Amino acid sequence: MTDRIFGVVGLLLAIGYALTAMTIQESFLSDAVGPKAFPIIIATVLGLSSLVIALRPDTSPSWPSLGRLAEILAAAVVMVLYAELLPVLGFIIATFLASAYLTWRLGSEVIGSLMIGVGTSLGIYVIFHLVLGLSLARGPLGF
Repeated sequence: MTDRIFGVVGLLLAIGYALTAMTIQESFLSDAVGPKAFPIIIATVLGLSSLVIALRPDTSPSWPSLGRLAEILAAAVVMVLYAELLPVLGFIIATFLASAYLTWRLGSEVIGSLMIGVGTSLGIYVIFHLVLGLSLARGPLGF
């Protein structure tokens, strides 16, 4: 029963996401695909996945323990904090903190997680900002 509820909620979320994507204003300078394409693709994948979950539920689902649910909730809180702190701390610092915490919680050692955080934030910064020229959130240090 829980799979069906989850599938229906996901389907409703996909419909709402697609309807919201349709309201995106297109500029006269947009490319051939336009700004609506990516959100509509995401909504389609979410909708199809949710339909599969709703129509073919698991016969004997196993729920994670309370401690595991708390870890999942903590990861979700980290992602919300990441989105909120991105304009304040900047891309490099916020991405470092989020990726270091998440990899630590996934089982890496503390030092390894810190190294992964540095590598992830600097690697994405180099690719997206320096190579592709995309604008990323600047932090208090100016980068």
